[in-house]
Amino acid sequence: MIELSSIQALRQQVTSWKQSGLRVGFVPTMGNLHAGHLSLIELASQQADKVVSSVFVNPLQFGEGEDYERYPRTLEADKAKLSSVSCDALFAPSVTEMYGQGQTQTQVLAAPELSRVWEGASRPGHFDGVTTIVAKLFNLVQPDVAIFGQKDYQQWCVLNQMVADLNWPIELIKAPIKRDLDGLALSSRNQFLNENQRKIAPRLYLELQQIAHAVTSIDEIDFASLEQAAMQNLLGHGFDQVDYIAIVDPASLQKLTQRQDTMTILAVARLGSTRLLDNIELDLS
Repeated sequence: MIELSSIQALRQQVTSWKQSGLRVGFVPTMGNLHAGHLSLIELASQQADKVVSSVFVNPLQFGEGEDYERYPRTLEADKAKLSSVSCDALFAPSVTEMYGQGQTQTQVLAAPELSRVWEGASRPGHFDGVTTIVAKLFNLVQPDVAIFGQKDYQQWCVLNQMVADLNWPIELIKAPIKRDLDGLALSSRNQFLNENQRKIAPRLYLELQQIAHAVTSIDEIDFASLEQAAMQNLLGHGFDQVDYIAIVDPASLQKLTQRQDTMTILAVARLGSTRLLDNIELDLS
């Protein structure tokens, strides 16, 4: 695996591959890698001749009081994990390399109708930070295909819209959620859970499964009642807060009140200071 930290070196490497007619895959990350990330690398290797992964903790997507400083930096361990899978190049730039001496003055704004609900409602500007850094990375890597995880479902929708709106010739692939044996979606933030919280955490996925079963099997089910009951169940099982549980349209992310062919159930709940994200996609067609 080639290790790159400068924009110039990255561009030279990608140009060399492209001139040889090779298809380039890309998996952007913020590091602190786990099996979920590595599954994205493996999927990218099935879709491309060469795979680039980036490790960059992006300050633009963290709001005031969020965990930017606390976010774990484990670059040496990340390198070892990437070397064990089909990653051909790691791009691990500094903040200065990506943004110069100050904040970037030009930003790519996320589609408002997708970015101001759910995560965007509680984290103003977060998705603008995501679209800006991904746009910069796409410009540098020039990938033919890029892989993102389904766990960050709203992020996927925002980025998919950005690629369509800006006419980038990039194929975006949404990779299935990688889960632990007890159903908990893998996340870098899981390491902040204490032993008791870790035992409680899989309940989030269980509640989503129960909603999915009710939506698909019971006629004339009341969606709002289902969502409220699931939120109360989580609080009753030891969750400290439930930010939202919502049955939404997969494309618009708007709340649904009745069944349709495709639906997504979004959820964010907290154990202590740790926010757990999860979702289930439903296709009744």
